[in-house]
Amino acid sequence: MAKIKMTTPLVEMDGDEMTRVLWGLIKEELLNPFVELNTEYYDLGLVHRNETNDQVTIDSANATKRLGVAVKCATITPNAARMTEYDLKEMYKSPNGTIRAMLDGTVFRAPIIVKGIEPYVRTWKKPITIARHAYGDVYKASEMKVSGKGKAEIVFTDENGNEQRELIHNFNGAGILQGMHNLEDSIENFAKSCFNFALDTKQDLWFATKDTISKKYDHTFKDIFQEIFDKEYADKFKEAGIEYFYTLIDDAVARVIRSEGGFIWACKNYDGDVMSDMVATAFGSLSMMTSVLVSPHGYYEYEAAHGTVQRHYYKHLKGEETSTNPIATIFAWTGALRKRGEIDKLNDLVDFANKLEKACIKTVEDGKMTKDLALITTDPNPTTLNTQDFIKAVRETLEGLMAN
Repeated sequence: MAKIKMTTPLVEMDGDEMTRVLWGLIKEELLNPFVELNTEYYDLGLVHRNETNDQVTIDSANATKRLGVAVKCATITPNAARMTEYDLKEMYKSPNGTIRAMLDGTVFRAPIIVKGIEPYVRTWKKPITIARHAYGDVYKASEMKVSGKGKAEIVFTDENGNEQRELIHNFNGAGILQGMHNLEDSIENFAKSCFNFALDTKQDLWFATKDTISKKYDHTFKDIFQEIFDKEYADKFKEAGIEYFYTLIDDAVARVIRSEGGFIWACKNYDGDVMSDMVATAFGSLSMMTSVLVSPHGYYEYEAAHGTVQRHYYKHLKGEETSTNPIATIFAWTGALRKRGEIDKLNDLVDFANKLEKACIKTVEDGKMTKDLALITTDPNPTTLNTQDFIKAVRETLEGLMAN
């Protein structure tokens, strides 16, 4: 069978540790045999980021602006231990934070539903999609340690030199400070992305912050959402038979746990980071969560919602067998290939992406799965496969679907 051809490259961002190993296996077994891959490659592994002083991360984001579609492997955000392990020049910021700040937009994350992998929350019957704001807050914060007594203030100096000051705290001893920011344009884009996604998918939209405590910062998010909804979307939502409502983040958590799912839950940047992991785990596994950054400027960046699977990587380096679930990383590739196919009107590429996703789900539903799923499946007699054998099993299923 002739390989499917691509007319426009997509941006390929390689990553770190066990997910980097998966990346290579997925390309070797599931992509290259079927598709004449056309990618613009960027190595976002920590070693190369260090070699380029993180310029490669900026270059990959600019390439995404130019080409429109990207697929990203999980990457390390270094801490003090990583500084020593990789002999880093500096403690680089999160690559995801850098890329999201440059592209703006919203990260939509949704669980991959498979028969036999039941949610831990017994009331959940439908997927819950997390809509995560992709700019600012702690991911663009400035931080400081203070050594003793003193006064800390927020100071804003406008373009004419006029100052506004707000007292943070009068310190009587050592402490720590953090300054966060966001942009009204970005919050407006976040709101519109959420409203449009809700209309496209015919799902209710919930938005939650903590405006009772954060009476200016979080309240601004709440106000912008409500103003845009009232002005541009209220009639559209009514016509579509769906609802938008705002609630406090702690109330939202209680509502989510009691719900049956089937809605979009919009969160600020950090809230969305935490809650998407909670939702993914409660639906079965972090490795069963899709993630796509949708920019209002027409850029799309697909990735897995989990990390680099460090523990499995260290086992892999020792030559020990691993059973690492590659499904979320596979779905990052299928999402990017499908979007590239849709934009370039390549029906064969779209069809291939759909069949590869179906092959992943069918392989698991046929009882062949990695250890994380075998431990929680309702299948009474699952076959637990190692990393490589699971990918080969998906390929076998895919070949059957392609033949038909």
